[in-house]
Amino acid sequence: MTEETKEPVATKAKAPAIEDKPLAQFAQEHLLPQLAKALEKEGITQAKLSFEKQPIMLSKNPLNDSCSQLIGQFNNGHQFNIYFLDENLNGKKCFSYSSGGGQASTLESFMIDERKTTLDILVLYILQRLNAQKWLSKN
Repeated sequence: MTEETKEPVATKAKAPAIEDKPLAQFAQEHLLPQLAKALEKEGITQAKLSFEKQPIMLSKNPLNDSCSQLIGQFNNGHQFNIYFLDENLNGKKCFSYSSGGGQASTLESFMIDERKTTLDILVLYILQRLNAQKWLSKN
């Protein structure tokens, strides 16, 4: 009797999740394009979306710290910001909005109950928050 030697089967390494990319890269490559598509489905075709690191502006006064922010602007003077306070997709996030070209006056907690944030969940929460402001076409 001869014993066959089996070679171990090579397993493919699982590709890292897109959410594991550095925050700025994730935002530029995935978040901004997917959010733009989702807003278009809601009737907002002229949204200007950007991802920048800048001071948090409240009532024209910058706070001491800068953080990465998703900034969305619509032609009708609406603006919203998502602040990534920990520079991490799964870290603390805040939301602010303003209308008529003014500065936001308050910061609100955003996605505080989510332990792990995915692209789809983040886009869904952003749309829900904008819908609560009555900024989407269905309202």
